[in-house]
Amino acid sequence: MHGHRPHTPAAERSRRWFMNKALLAGGVAAMATMTGCSNDSSDTASSSSAAQSGAPSGMPSGGPGAGGGGGGGGMGPGVSQVKYKDVKGVTADGNVVDDLFAIHSTGVSTDGLVKAAQAFLDGLSAKERKSCTFDVDADEWTAWSNVDGYARKGVRMGDLTEKKRNLGYSLLGVALSADGLTQTRNIMKLNQFLGDSNGGNQKTLTEGHYFFTFMGTPSTTKPWGFQYEGHHVAINYFVLGDQVVMTPTFMGSEPTTATYKGEKISLFRPETTAGLAMIRSLTKAQLAKAVSSQANGNEDMKAGAGSDNLKLAYEGLRGSELTAAQRKKLLAVAQVYIGYINEGHAEVKMTEVEKHLDDTYFYWMGETKDDSAFYYRIHSPVVLIEYDAQAPLFYHEASSAGPSASASASASSNAGGPPGGGMGGGTPSQEHIHTIIRTPNGGDYGVDLLRLHLENDH
Repeated sequence: MHGHRPHTPAAERSRRWFMNKALLAGGVAAMATMTGCSNDSSDTASSSSAAQSGAPSGMPSGGPGAGGGGGGGGMGPGVSQVKYKDVKGVTADGNVVDDLFAIHSTGVSTDGLVKAAQAFLDGLSAKERKSCTFDVDADEWTAWSNVDGYARKGVRMGDLTEKKRNLGYSLLGVALSADGLTQTRNIMKLNQFLGDSNGGNQKTLTEGHYFFTFMGTPSTTKPWGFQYEGHHVAINYFVLGDQVVMTPTFMGSEPTTATYKGEKISLFRPETTAGLAMIRSLTKAQLAKAVSSQANGNEDMKAGAGSDNLKLAYEGLRGSELTAAQRKKLLAVAQVYIGYINEGHAEVKMTEVEKHLDDTYFYWMGETKDDSAFYYRIHSPVVLIEYDAQAPLFYHEASSAGPSASASASASSNAGGPPGGGMGGGTPSQEHIHTIIRTPNGGDYGVDLLRLHLENDH
């Protein structure tokens, strides 16, 4: 869901207006309104016309999925946004599993993280700082989205001086692993590439259209956190003492392979190859349980934005039915996603995931060739991971649909609709991938840890 015309101040409306308008409108014109594809002069007319056409015939990538929760692949929470105090998290049957999380020492210091966050905030002007700081239990936590045209709060990286931006990148560098920082920066770069390929002059399709918000005050003892968010990136980072929760974290890109300013960028290869290694390790009997009879579609993600209280039943092959070698491959898939947090806290999370490995399910839709567009899910009481190859919306390669094809590709101007039919159809490919990782049963946003902290310490 990528805008392809410049945004104007009039087009940047409130979150709730944005989603209400989208849900009530129908057709391609409504989709353009939702994604910011309309210019200011045509915005109202497009919306009015679309509203008369009834329900949308098909949502674009990132639209509300059929899996419940209203968010699907990440269109935005809008009317389905859950207030922070009402977040119970993803559950298998609507009932939260108790006693999964506890306040304890991890032995992984967050001193550097606190210093980096405070340095960034101290570098902001009073006006900038006020615009991006909220209470630790603010509803801003759940008001994130994947789409480019979403009206966000906080400080925008593109509006900051280079010195201030570098302080922000320093914070990300401490919070994330080296791979996590590279992944995040490369998603931002390919966002700019997409904008340039579609003619440029689009505020939302740039490296700078990413926002920081802070919940609470950086502290080594009191709860706080931050959110880094923009098109195809939403990192929610909660901190309590030396415990860290970095979920939900959404990462995606269209395209996933390109050359930007002389740098060849290829995204989501580890996620893709690790998933393929896992599915190819299964026996015929195991495949019968792991692979859905449903074909991989254009929008399969269930736990995107707006799905904070999603009810999602376990599906697929259970970890207790895996061999030792297969269990290692399943953990290797999880490690890719968890490995985007800094190394020390990644180890803590992996230990937690491994503890529940017998009750972890692996689920797959689609084919298993190197260039296949597929969907997979890892789901346990303490982790939910989704990988979803989707149809292209505003980008297609000139030569091949495969991820290794030349990046001297062209982006469509979207005349007559997006290439690949991203709205309501089309052929998914590895050139448009969405991923998400969540902590079910109240773990997201550190909700359960904050509740325990308030119950025991205040």
